[in-house]
Amino acid sequence: MKRPFTLAGLTLAAALALTACGDADTGGEDSPATVSASAETTASPSASNAHQGMGDSGHQHNPDGGPAPGGIVDASDPTYPVGSTVTLTADHMPGMQGSEATITGAFDTTAYSVTYTPASGGDPVVDHKWVVHEELQNPGEPPLPDGTKVVLTADHMAGMEGAEATIESSTEETVYMVDVEANGMKMTNHKWVVESEVQPAE
Repeated sequence: MKRPFTLAGLTLAAALALTACGDADTGGEDSPATVSASAETTASPSASNAHQGMGDSGHQHNPDGGPAPGGIVDASDPTYPVGSTVTLTADHMPGMQGSEATITGAFDTTAYSVTYTPASGGDPVVDHKWVVHEELQNPGEPPLPDGTKVVLTADHMAGMEGAEATIESSTEETVYMVDVEANGMKMTNHKWVVESEVQPAE
């Protein structure tokens, strides 16, 4: 009587083993999605670095920022007039925060943080601070709401001009151009920092 019982037990064990293999196969089908998610997570710091101007060489700021865009209005009574020495609290790129800078322009406008893919190709530049309203193609009346799709005319970094972008946020603080040295790089007319990213020099 024991032998038939043992055969039945073996049959049951074999069935359970087959079921377990099926579960393992299902898990294997899920693994590409898991790898994909991991890849996206790994990629995001590079996008973050890019928006700070320190991704690949195509994302670095031009040392000479050039003149302010046409149509922008000078601030009538800025907290930090042209020629003021200030300390930056902005951290747009390595070495900027805490740097001493000289104000070279002060303007009344709307500044936008934008996410865009460079027109020349490459990784997305995420939450880039800042572009001003006058650096958008046919933008209409400011301020534009978050999520608005725009085309950039700014050329702060390679691939920016002509790129399609999405507005992440905006501010109507006074906007400044500055001469600053950050991370060993001297920049003239760096665009842009806003008033909350500036404090009196110590």
